[in-house]
Amino acid sequence: MNVQTVDFQDPGASTALATSLRETGFAVLVNHPIDAARIDQAYDAWAEFFASDSKHDWLRDPDDQDGFFPFQSENAKGATAKDLKEFYHVYSWGRVPDSLNALTRQLYQDLVDLGVTMLGWLDDEMPEDVRAGMTAPLRSMMQDSQQSLFRILHYPPVADDANPSAIRAAAHEDINLITLLLAGSRPGLEAMDTQGNWHSVSCDPGMITVNNGDMLSLATDGHYPSTPHRVINPDAVEGGKGENVSRYSMPMFLHPHKDAALKPDFTADMFLQQRLKEIGLK
Repeated sequence: MNVQTVDFQDPGASTALATSLRETGFAVLVNHPIDAARIDQAYDAWAEFFASDSKHDWLRDPDDQDGFFPFQSENAKGATAKDLKEFYHVYSWGRVPDSLNALTRQLYQDLVDLGVTMLGWLDDEMPEDVRAGMTAPLRSMMQDSQQSLFRILHYPPVADDANPSAIRAAAHEDINLITLLLAGSRPGLEAMDTQGNWHSVSCDPGMITVNNGDMLSLATDGHYPSTPHRVINPDAVEGGKGENVSRYSMPMFLHPHKDAALKPDFTADMFLQQRLKEIGLK
């Protein structure tokens, strides 16, 4: 599975990104403008949040879907076992604890800006026949969107009595246009190739993993495929790197505005509401 490493500063970055996302659904971004020290600071600050009982004061709003989601709140589409994780949803308009607010919102905006830039690259690299079949450019779909979601994830150590069929994140595809995933604190992320084989995805510090979501695949009629991926349990990680300790991860999901038409008469919000029901959050 030839996931390309894309240097954000390279003149050929847009072509390299589009090629890797077209061929594998994934790319790894390096030399990007997100400050590494701020990423480390955010991981440390949110680890303190998940270790505190005060997290339960921020329980999710079932309508708005922001706030804290307790352990085993979510399952992958089609899965029966709940994922072994807890997480917090941050939107531009949503609630964030005061001690985390400034740091998290700055990181949120930096990631949105970076993601919109890369969606513009995909617009520019789009074959004419694919572009002609879209309802609007990707840039336009993102205009004034309040839907992009920053998810801070904590995967606790796997308990001895955990459901044997449950893993940290069962195989799934993302809902949105593209995802920007700040390198996780531990290995475990895997992506599936077109032959159904699983491959580990690098989590070296400073890297950002980029992957296609179902909305991008739908809007481009499969030109950019949405690739299944998962987070495996520590005992399944190869290379002796699977210590049974907490793992943290921070993906930014770039969502178009609610009324963006992924297909004629089928909006981004229609698709989102459908998928939230399928994964047990509605």
